[in-house]
Amino acid sequence: MTDRAFRTAATAGVSLDGFIARPDGDIEWLTTRGAQAGETGYLEFMAGIDTLALGRKTYEKVLTFGFWPYDGKRVAVLSTTLTTDDPRVTVHRTLDDLLAHLASCGAERVYVDGGQLIQTFLREDLLDEITLTTAPVLIGSGIPLFGPLDQDLDLRLTAAKVLDAGFMQTTYAVTRR
Repeated sequence: MTDRAFRTAATAGVSLDGFIARPDGDIEWLTTRGAQAGETGYLEFMAGIDTLALGRKTYEKVLTFGFWPYDGKRVAVLSTTLTTDDPRVTVHRTLDDLLAHLASCGAERVYVDGGQLIQTFLREDLLDEITLTTAPVLIGSGIPLFGPLDQDLDLRLTAAKVLDAGFMQTTYAVTRR
């Protein structure tokens, strides 16, 4: 889908062995270490985002934070099961509905967040950029950021930097098929 008006980007914290959470969804291994990484560029990244596309599990995890981190941003959630009267979000049942919403609301730069949603956007050739902040920890098992693909997906490294406490951040442009 190269004719869309909006650009998409994902950013994720991952363990060195490629997991975004423990099998039960716990991210304490990341949150307890995250401040040690120092400046990651997240605030600058978010300043360039006007819309977020979240998976249901990510939306539900955000609700446990005790604050809403997306003030001033449009937030769309992709879920076949979520029911909510949360006025801060719109819920979409299908990927096509979500994409139509992003186009119709004038989205320009969309932050795609949530392991399954990122995987879907990758499989459907809808992700333009991905930034990984890798924590120097092996957690052994958990929820992987990446899943099965129908074919290889080529990436082009656009930035790499060493952060504090052994964290590494890499940004890749996704090569269009």
